[in-house]
Amino acid sequence: MFIRVKTLNHEMFYRDGTNLHCEIPISFIQAALGSEIEVPSLSGNKLNIFIPAGTQNGKVFRLKGKGVKSVRSSQIGDLMCKIIVETPINLTSKQKTLLNQFDEELKKGGSSTAQKQNLGLIA
Repeated sequence: MFIRVKTLNHEMFYRDGTNLHCEIPISFIQAALGSEIEVPSLSGNKLNIFIPAGTQNGKVFRLKGKGVKSVRSSQIGDLMCKIIVETPINLTSKQKTLLNQFDEELKKGGSSTAQKQNLGLIA
């Protein structure tokens, strides 16, 4: 007799061996200034991750031992949380003005984005 087991997709996680992967949306303010956020786990408990200031979109944080247990060993995988920095939409005129002022301050202060640094556009 053969038994075939099929796993169903989860709305939040996908599995890669014993590791679990998820995407965590954060605001660009949280990414720029840093923040502590809660992320879900497969067990339903909330886990805390500290997001350092300057975190870029796509950064992956590893939570060791928060994945799934291997069937063949005592190994437990990790929870890999990919950060998705969300861009605000439907801005009010005041918010647009503040963002334009912020942009001007960045230009005056010599501050740069990580993308410009990676492309070698800024020394």
